[in-house]
Amino acid sequence: MKELFIHPSAIVDEGAEIGSGTKIWHWCHVSAGARIGEDCSFGQNAFVANDVTIGRNVKVQNNVSIYDGVTIEDDVFCGPSAVFTNVFNPRSAVSRKHEYRKTLVRTGASLGANCTIVCGNTVGRYAFIAAGSVLTTDAKDYALMMGVPARHVGWMSEFGERLNLPVSGRGSDICPLSGTVYKLEGNTLYAEAN
Repeated sequence: MKELFIHPSAIVDEGAEIGSGTKIWHWCHVSAGARIGEDCSFGQNAFVANDVTIGRNVKVQNNVSIYDGVTIEDDVFCGPSAVFTNVFNPRSAVSRKHEYRKTLVRTGASLGANCTIVCGNTVGRYAFIAAGSVLTTDAKDYALMMGVPARHVGWMSEFGERLNLPVSGRGSDICPLSGTVYKLEGNTLYAEAN
């Protein structure tokens, strides 16, 4: 079994579930109800709230706060200072904890540095949210989302390579790193079984 590493400056509240091989670095805070899988990494100043579930092999870079209502599946990359929200219309004087909207980040997705994931949305499998983008809608599997607000501008392979395909229509392309063939039908992309 791989060893769990928690830096002495980190705060991990009693009751948090953390898988083996996970590393929690400087000045992080993991709340009591958090559930974190194996082989994850949390860069300095990361925060994980109570009602958060994180899969295995998730990389959370510096200054990322993951608030209540967020679920992150396996093999997700959260770039530096990526932002999650959980209330759609916050006001300091109005308590809306009963209105938290759930956010789901599916397997293999990448969230670029300084992107914002507005609550209530799903980031599809292997989707790629470009640095600085603001996601206000769901992102399809393999979608490349870019801009403010983020728009669907292309497709990415599971290896993170941009595919030469239109946003919608018909066609196919091959990932140059894996050799996997991707087929586009309408506005849905899927990987062909090898």
